[in-house]
Amino acid sequence: MLPILGTRKATQICVIVHDVEASKIKYADFLGVEPPPTVGLGDYAITKTEYMGKPAPEISNKMAFFNLESIQFELIEPNEAKSAWRDFLDEHGEGIHHIAFEVDDLQESITACVDYGLPLIQWGHYGDASGGYAYLDASKELKCCIELLCTYKK
Repeated sequence: MLPILGTRKATQICVIVHDVEASKIKYADFLGVEPPPTVGLGDYAITKTEYMGKPAPEISNKMAFFNLESIQFELIEPNEAKSAWRDFLDEHGEGIHHIAFEVDDLQESITACVDYGLPLIQWGHYGDASGGYAYLDASKELKCCIELLCTYKK
């Protein structure tokens, strides 16, 4: 049986938090590593973020990434604007938001997920324009969001 995305390899797990600075210190202590830098979403002129099918230049966040042995662990603190992250934090509080998969073709993978019954919530380009991401609502079926990550071919 073939997987919907053509892969079974998860590359990232993300927890949504109220305070990324405090959370990354706790996780760094737990993992026995130095706290990673905090980065932002990037400039809307590059990211072109869309939420629920509409341009969303007001969306922003703070992120910290831990590169573990077999998977990346991400912390996200959303700003107050409506987004996949803010909705989750407002509805569920802090906790696991998504499992991410690296895909070869972002649009093709979005289409496969939508055809499977997972609505597209939010998507955009990375802040450095090297790739893109998409969040699909799998909360009923899989109990979290699915994120697609794609590095663009040059």
